[in-house]
Amino acid sequence: MEIVKKFADLVIGNVEKVIIGKYEAIEKTLLALLCQGHILIEDVPGTGKTMLARAVACSIGCTFRRIQFTPDMLPSDVTGVSVFNQKNHEFEFRPGPVFAQIVLTDEINRATPKTQSALLEAMEERQVTVDGHTHLMEKPFLVLATQNPIEYEGTFPLPEAQLDRFLLRINIGYPAKEHEIAILGAQQFVHPITTLGQIVSNEELLTAQEAVKQVRANDLIKEYVVNLCTATRTHPDVYLGVSPRGSLALYRTSQALAAMRQRDYIIPDDVKYLAEATLAHRLIISPAARIKNVAPKEIVREILSSIPVPKAYR
Repeated sequence: MEIVKKFADLVIGNVEKVIIGKYEAIEKTLLALLCQGHILIEDVPGTGKTMLARAVACSIGCTFRRIQFTPDMLPSDVTGVSVFNQKNHEFEFRPGPVFAQIVLTDEINRATPKTQSALLEAMEERQVTVDGHTHLMEKPFLVLATQNPIEYEGTFPLPEAQLDRFLLRINIGYPAKEHEIAILGAQQFVHPITTLGQIVSNEELLTAQEAVKQVRANDLIKEYVVNLCTATRTHPDVYLGVSPRGSLALYRTSQALAAMRQRDYIIPDDVKYLAEATLAHRLIISPAARIKNVAPKEIVREILSSIPVPKAYR
């Protein structure tokens, strides 16, 4: 697991030149990258959501594109469109902004459900189908979607199918006082993102992704993951619990976290650390619980405290 640890340290150290004091958010972004998953970042404006995506793209030399979602967007504005070429009398496909290795979909919940659904195939199958022709995405492919939790007017809730396709949901949050002071000094003359260079190659990323798959898990750990997810399906405050895709997300991210910490096996602490980020956004709260302002993360914490932790796991 030395390969994964070295890769993670290099990328995190490079990104921290731009995103100061937010190690956990950077670490979870890297976990999703190693697991070939997507991230939903829910936070207030100005906390560095866009900069986080750009810094990660710069660090690994990936192509980066930003899509500003608005209510008048069409699916073709995301995926691309076929245009008739009058010279050769054939239709030519002009790819949309989703054809990049790291795609930032800013304020994703401002687009209509029809436009949001344009991302479903790309996020799950890593391909886009336009006019009956399938176009494959370039590897690696990572979607970082942002939504603002305090602006509800003019937004459309993300459908369950799309929420389920996000491997993690993270929050960046406001920086601590000393970190904000450091940010002021770092940006006095020029923004650090302008001088940020590539620190690893795509080949090194693909090698690290394959190494993560070698992390093993005891049957007790697998049972623990499934027990946590099953508990969400029977919880009285939950209308719709975590799907099998959710249990796979918790298992895969635990593999990546173990590898980043130089272990070739998962321990219960890995699972507990990532349970909220991987499961909470997949829960649909019942109407009665919603009236009582019960939050999904509170339910996940309650389940974590009630499910017995396996003792022997190596």
